[in-house]
Amino acid sequence: MQDLDINAIQQQVLWASFALAVLFGAVAQRSHFCTMGAVSDIVNIGDWSRMRMWALAAGVVMLGFNAMVALGWVDAAKTAYAAPRLLWLSSIVGGLMFGFGMVLASGCGSKTLVRIGAGNLKSLFVFFVMGVAAFATLKGITAVLRVETVEKVSVTLATGQDLPSLLAAPLGLAKPKAAAWIGGLLGGGLLLWALWKPEGRSLDNLLGGLGCGAAVAGIWWVSGRLGYVAEDPNTLQEVFVGSSNRDRMEGMSFVAPMAYSIDWLVFFSDKSKVLGLAIVNTLGVVVGAGAWALVTRSFRWEGFRGVEDTANHLVGALLMGIGGVVALGCTVGQGLSGLSTLSLGSFIALASIIGGAVLALRYQTWRVERSI
Repeated sequence: MQDLDINAIQQQVLWASFALAVLFGAVAQRSHFCTMGAVSDIVNIGDWSRMRMWALAAGVVMLGFNAMVALGWVDAAKTAYAAPRLLWLSSIVGGLMFGFGMVLASGCGSKTLVRIGAGNLKSLFVFFVMGVAAFATLKGITAVLRVETVEKVSVTLATGQDLPSLLAAPLGLAKPKAAAWIGGLLGGGLLLWALWKPEGRSLDNLLGGLGCGAAVAGIWWVSGRLGYVAEDPNTLQEVFVGSSNRDRMEGMSFVAPMAYSIDWLVFFSDKSKVLGLAIVNTLGVVVGAGAWALVTRSFRWEGFRGVEDTANHLVGALLMGIGGVVALGCTVGQGLSGLSTLSLGSFIALASIIGGAVLALRYQTWRVERSI
């Protein structure tokens, strides 16, 4: 009976995660939610509209996560983002690689999945290359390089690297109350900035920001609250059912999950390869985007224009797969999920991702100008 209870929780976690991922995919397809697109709009035409959409989503997730911390539902220390060891060089190097790569590959991990759903065969190619590169950086040849280089450089803090843990004692507050105050101020500030100008209050911006933000915050609740078991009857230990690493809760992200998805498909008959939250999130985004594209008749097959286009996407996918693992996440993994935990590493990684994207956009402009 106890085993059946755990199995029932597993099913609830997977179905709830899938539903939220479908919502994310459909909303992202409808609203053109895209971090790379937001940065590109600013650099190329000076338009901040999509960045306001992204800031709205980030504010929603930050407020949602830290409200759950204040209520005692979740704890940032039980995520991959708030460990005492701050891998600052990994965040910088991996972030720059990922940001540069997402421009070459026409979008980040989430946008790649959304475009697959809408019929983009280039993105399907990016998915497989990115997934293999990510898997190699998790466990293969580039994993050895990662561990022996950038991960040698780190700072070990006395507490977790999330701001509530770092500032609770100096502020004279309990950690949950510190999370409520800091998360409320930063998340509220993001919402205020996002909605300050009329373009930030357009239907697309409100839909994309609120919808995608709510989906990412919802995944935190599913993993950290619905999937939490204080004592697994099989191991008598705390466990987060459905998470890839059952010792900690898992937020929405799209780099390592692509590797897990390929691994699950290739070794499907291996009973040790179980379906987890990360894999159903990956599938759900594709399904959600595809469903919306079909309903609105915007589904279109699209392929490569030529050798240079193929090469750009190949290099971009490799950079995203390697860089995303090194940086511990992508624009959603670090930029939304990680940022909501108020982790120093997530702030560093996000800034580096944006910096890498700006460099790539400047590089593309230089290439165009040079060819004229």
